[in-house]
Amino acid sequence: MHRPFTPLQRVGFFGAILLALIWSFLPIYWMVISSLRPPSALFTRPTLLPEGGFSLESYRTLLQYTDYGQQFLNSLLVAGFVVVITLVLSIIVAYTVTRYRVPGKTALIGSMLYAYMFPPLLLAIPLLSIFAELGLADTRLSIVIAHCTLTLPLGVWLFWGFFKSMPFDLEEAAMIDGCTRFGAFVRIILPLSLPGIVTVAIFSFLLSWTDYIFAFVLLSSDSQKTLPVGLSSILGTFDVRWGEVMAGATLIALPLLFLFMFLSRYFIQGLAAGAMKG
Repeated sequence: MHRPFTPLQRVGFFGAILLALIWSFLPIYWMVISSLRPPSALFTRPTLLPEGGFSLESYRTLLQYTDYGQQFLNSLLVAGFVVVITLVLSIIVAYTVTRYRVPGKTALIGSMLYAYMFPPLLLAIPLLSIFAELGLADTRLSIVIAHCTLTLPLGVWLFWGFFKSMPFDLEEAAMIDGCTRFGAFVRIILPLSLPGIVTVAIFSFLLSWTDYIFAFVLLSSDSQKTLPVGLSSILGTFDVRWGEVMAGATLIALPLLFLFMFLSRYFIQGLAAGAMKG
C-alpha cells in the first residue's frame, strides 16, 4: 500500500510538473506569440503578450511573397504517400513473418532497425547517387522513398509485435464461420491493431513533415521544396525575417498539434503495446 504524500511532497511534485510544462511549452508559446507580434515589436523589450495587440502581418507577408503554398502542398503530398506506403508495406511484411514460415525472420526484423544507427546525412548522400542514376533526382518521389527507408523498419517492428501477440485461433474461428483468410485479417486483425496503425501513421507523418536533411540534399528546384527547406530560405545572410520565420514555423507545427490532440490516446496505446508485445 502506497503511503500518501505529505503536503511538502505534494508541493514538490506539482512544482516539478509545472516546471516540466513550462520547459516544454514555453518555446512553442514564444514561437506562436512572436508570429503574432507587429514587425516593429519583434526587437523591443520582450513581453509575454504582444504590446499593441496581435498582428497577422507576418503571415500575410509569408504567404504573399514566398512559395509557402506550393511548399505546403509538396510536404502534404510527400507525407501522405509516406504514411500510406509505410502502413501497407509494414503490415504486409509483419503479417507474413508472423503467420508464415520465413527462414531467419527474427534476424530480418532485427536487421531492419540498423537503419537508425546511421545519421540521415550518411543515407542521403548515397541515395542521391542512386536516384540520379535512376532519373529520380530532384523529384518528390525520391523524398518519399528516402523517408520510407526510416519509417518502414519501425512500422514493421511495431506491427510484428502486435500480430505476434494475437492468437491464430481468432482467424481460424472467423474462417470456420465462412470468412476467407483475407476477410478474417480485415475484420479481426486490423481492428485490433488500430493503436498500432495510428502510432505508425503519426510517426511516419511526423518524420516526413519535419524532415530537413533528405529534402535539402535530394531537392534543388524551388517547385519541389518542402516546408522545412523552404522556411530555411527565408534566413538571409544579412537580413533575417524573424516574423515570417516564426509564422512559417507555427504553420508547420499546426498539423502536428491537431494530430496529437485527436489521436494521442491511440498513439500512447500503440507505443506501450508495441513495446510490451514486441
